[in-house]
Amino acid sequence: MRTYLAAFFLAALASGLLTPLVRQWALRLQAVSATGGRHMHARKIPRLGGVGIGIAMFLPILSLFVVDGVVAQHIRENSLRVVGLCGGGALIASVGALDDTRGVRALHKLYAQIAVACLAWHCGFRIDEVMLPVVGLLPMGVFSLPITVLWIVGITNAVNLIDGLDGLAAGVVFFAGVTNFVVAHSLGRNFTALVMAAMLGAVLGFLFYNFNPARIFMGDSGSYLLGYVLATTALVGPTGKATTAVSLLVPVVAMGVPIFDTLFAMVRRALERRPLFSPDRGHIHHRLIDLGLTHRRAVLMLYGVSVVLTVASIAIYLGRAWQIGVALLAATVVMLGLVRFVGYFSLAMFVKRQRARLRSRDAELLRHALPRALARFAEASSEATLLDGLIEVAEEAEIAVIEVRALGGQEVGFRWATRNSDARRVVATMTYPLGKDSLAEHEVEFAVVTEFEDAEMPPQTEILLQLLVDVLVEHFARVGSRFAPRVAVAPTSRRSAPNTASVSSRPAVETGVEP
Repeated sequence: MRTYLAAFFLAALASGLLTPLVRQWALRLQAVSATGGRHMHARKIPRLGGVGIGIAMFLPILSLFVVDGVVAQHIRENSLRVVGLCGGGALIASVGALDDTRGVRALHKLYAQIAVACLAWHCGFRIDEVMLPVVGLLPMGVFSLPITVLWIVGITNAVNLIDGLDGLAAGVVFFAGVTNFVVAHSLGRNFTALVMAAMLGAVLGFLFYNFNPARIFMGDSGSYLLGYVLATTALVGPTGKATTAVSLLVPVVAMGVPIFDTLFAMVRRALERRPLFSPDRGHIHHRLIDLGLTHRRAVLMLYGVSVVLTVASIAIYLGRAWQIGVALLAATVVMLGLVRFVGYFSLAMFVKRQRARLRSRDAELLRHALPRALARFAEASSEATLLDGLIEVAEEAEIAVIEVRALGGQEVGFRWATRNSDARRVVATMTYPLGKDSLAEHEVEFAVVTEFEDAEMPPQTEILLQLLVDVLVEHFARVGSRFAPRVAVAPTSRRSAPNTASVSSRPAVETGVEP
């Protein structure tokens, strides 16, 4: 136990020291989160916190390997699992870090996750058999690989999806990690328990900077790493495999919040006929905020649910028959209460979301107005004529309000509101930066009259507005508007001076829009 405590405190100290350094590094790389839309924060916050978490988690393990002979022996005895857990964690964290800094397509990230999950399966983290209540022991056979991959990829993305409020994902992972530590320690899986102790310390040290108001986010690098580690360490039974119903039920209950949120996200997007990986603002934390809870209270509420589920999962693993029944009942009651509170089973909500289809009224109005908007912008010769064209588009598309203001500030440079706004109808807002995040100095906010009670803008309207903003940014730059992004001047070479007779004197402008 002293070794576990040493790993915990070393990881917490390392995380506390490394996170500020990683924060400065992320700011220099411009690896910052966007604002507006489904994002709950009002200012840009650096990501890449997962880099600090990963280093802090593996550093004490490496240190103890050098100074503690018992730890070194356990690592040598579990060399294949070390490769699967640490090597796979480093690989999947690298994929997340690349997405945090440069962006990676969702399908490519899925391919990478599947490849790392296959590596984990090869290293012994497998679901080979499952004990079902009526059927009995059911061997997975050839289905062991796809089921294991589905579990690891599913949990990895579940942690990623729950990472929407300050400190939420880190706290949920911490409580789920407690369950994995208890199970691994009781089974004598010393290396797995050591990894869990180090992970708990690293997450706790990171939470000092990530809890509301957050100074850094873990990003995909952190959520992928933590989700992967939780998923693989949960597959450690008496023989290193998940072989009984209880051994699979325990991690499912412990990670009930992210699993619940992921399943309903899949159902929601299927009902809306949207791609499975398309982002939206319908997650459980978004619903709690929409119900009127403050940012911090929503996180603390989900912390409370996670604590109950953690206690229930440990009771399921360690308890007798009646204790398992009580724990399952408590977990069920808590989850049903959460479902009812956030309104996931509200018939009105499902009907309302079904109506947010491709040809919703506001999207259709904007779709028909967009071609004429492009023509007006192309004919504009000044900022004033561009804004006049934008107002004409807004009136045609029945946009309620347009406001252009300084990025992150209160200085409003332009504001227009329709006189025909129906006060009885709900207005949804959406904010977009004018240009690339690294160059934009202003942002534009649209308020659109919508027929949905939760004031959530349909995704098709969001896409059309983004297209309108992209074209507007190009023309702001063309006419030299004050709302244009900052000018990016191409560097000149000292070896060969450019031919001034053939090079235009106009500075290069990077707008963030493809030519």
